[in-house]
Amino acid sequence: MIFKQKWSMALLSVLALLTLSACTEDQTKPASTSNNTTEEMDHSTMNHSSSGEVPATLKIAENPKFPVGSTAIITDGHMDGMKGAEAEIVGAYDTTAYVISYDPTTGEEPVKNHKWVIHEELIDPDEAPLAPGTEVKTDAAHMEGMENALVRIEEAVQTTVYMVDYTSTLNGEAVKNHKWVTEEELTSK
Repeated sequence: MIFKQKWSMALLSVLALLTLSACTEDQTKPASTSNNTTEEMDHSTMNHSSSGEVPATLKIAENPKFPVGSTAIITDGHMDGMKGAEAEIVGAYDTTAYVISYDPTTGEEPVKNHKWVIHEELIDPDEAPLAPGTEVKTDAAHMEGMENALVRIEEAVQTTVYMVDYTSTLNGEAVKNHKWVTEEELTSK
């Protein structure tokens, strides 16, 4: 009888542990990628660095607030490790920048409110700026599954965009030729 009671108690203990472990959920969430949206994005597939190549039709800014070679502080990080980082300006261009949403061509979860894709990275777009709700394909490859995806324009901003080099405040990783940071996301040192 005592053996049966010990066996029953052991079995109940194991079942209780299994039940409790199955009921817990991961409470961690990725850091917010924008101060302006309630959506959270996973930028783990984002190409933080790039080759530095830009579309041939992209217009170099004539008198940018932050000239090439100057430094600025990134005030709005749309991915972990950007906010507060010191950025060296490696390119400044006048264009229309878009916040977009899209379904990745890889079949991954939909991406909401991605910052930024520029007008020159869209395939056969109408005249800039495109209205919110407009759907168009992009040849931007900032994230895996973005290239050739059908994107929906969420917001358009006429601005100077910057390609920047910075060191991540999260892990110390050097990021080269990051595309794109808008003028509104930078401040003087």
